[in-house]
Amino acid sequence: MDIFGFNPGDLLSFLLTLFRISIVLFLLPFFGSKSIPNPVKAALVLILTAALWPQLSFPGSEFPGTGTGLAIMVLGEIILGLILGLLVNFLFGAVQFGGQIIGFQMGFSMVNVVDPITGVSNAVTAHFLYMCTMLTFLVLNGHLQLLNAVGMSFQYIPPGGLLITPNLAHHIFEFSTIMFVLAIKIAAPVMAALFLVDLALALISRAAPQMHVLTLGFPIKITVGFFFLGFMFTIMSIYVTDFLRDIGVVFQDLMKIASPLNK
Repeated sequence: MDIFGFNPGDLLSFLLTLFRISIVLFLLPFFGSKSIPNPVKAALVLILTAALWPQLSFPGSEFPGTGTGLAIMVLGEIILGLILGLLVNFLFGAVQFGGQIIGFQMGFSMVNVVDPITGVSNAVTAHFLYMCTMLTFLVLNGHLQLLNAVGMSFQYIPPGGLLITPNLAHHIFEFSTIMFVLAIKIAAPVMAALFLVDLALALISRAAPQMHVLTLGFPIKITVGFFFLGFMFTIMSIYVTDFLRDIGVVFQDLMKIASPLNK
């Protein structure tokens, strides 16, 4: 006789939901940031699990019965989180790449800062655009898109059921082209303006060889670069909006490809 009405299947179902949220969610940008204290992450995991478990959960019967099965399940959750995080990081990678190009054109190739979140040394313009893009991403509810992707994974990917196929890799590589295209779009206005500055300085050096064009060019290029960099905020909001509008469909398509339920 069960006095307390305890059902082991419910506990296993809760643990499967906890594994999915705790592993996948914190491999995504923002949620997996090192700037968020671990106690806050742990509290967020428990709150989200308790909130989602009544609606989005796996049957307790899907919990692995062996240590090998449990390890395979955890590995599948990690790969799923890395794939979803990679898709979003293409946006931030494009912004940093474009910022590196802008910094090089402005003469800031040696002016680097260490990102306290990633520990990577970037040009100051790349770090500036990255922080602005992250704030824009959060203002436009990008973090809710990430939560929606985690919730969507309950529908398509069972625990340890991620299928890694050539078609999945093809779609990821195809989507990765956005990083290079978007980087050029971001850097293009500043590159065009600085090209005209270089062209004007070249004509001045031919007309007046006695002028120190190299000394004169640095402050002019920096001033023009910052001037056009100020127009990037509106452009960045458009790019981030377009990215968030399409990323939900991309998440769904990739999960359908990697889902064993559609085979």
